[in-house]
Amino acid sequence: MAAPAEPSATIPPAGETGADQRVLLHDADWADYERLLELRGESAVPRLVYLHGELELTTPSVDHEGDRKRLARLIEAWAEEADVALEGFGSWTLKTPGQRRGAEADECYLVGPVDGRPELPHVVIEVVRTSGGIDKLEVYRGLGVPEVWFWEQGRLSFFRLEGEGYRRVQRSRVLPGLDATLIQTCMDAPTQTRAVRMLREAMRA
Repeated sequence: MAAPAEPSATIPPAGETGADQRVLLHDADWADYERLLELRGESAVPRLVYLHGELELTTPSVDHEGDRKRLARLIEAWAEEADVALEGFGSWTLKTPGQRRGAEADECYLVGPVDGRPELPHVVIEVVRTSGGIDKLEVYRGLGVPEVWFWEQGRLSFFRLEGEGYRRVQRSRVLPGLDATLIQTCMDAPTQTRAVRMLREAMRA
């Protein structure tokens, strides 16, 4: 019997300033993924994504983390102003051995009171700073996440799971009152504090 293949690695070429650091391991089995999760422990980095033998390790850049935090603060401030019950779970590790998929979003949320131990968030959010890598929508499709949002190049886009795949939609169906244009405008503010203040002022006007 042939020995199992050892994982090989690909390091994507360095991108523009602010790009994330990423390593892609090929021919990695589920045990490799679980082992790395265990070795990392409670640390937030590297973030791990697994799909059918491909294992991606990402260390987010400072710019990535700044966008992630600002976007989260805006969404949470919007929920407060709109009186929407929103529960945040950060980069919750979602995985299923049967589907050979695992991922950790930049942020994820449940809407409404949380009873017991939830299995999945209603929304996951991905900040995109580096192109390529594992197809996140394919990972989340197998996990069954209802909605995926992407922040990329100054725009917020929504993808809704319908049938066997995701469809891009103009508005979130989980948070239908959320105005993507307002969020995008506030993301351009000079500070996170000013961004949140702009959003609150606009919603109260």
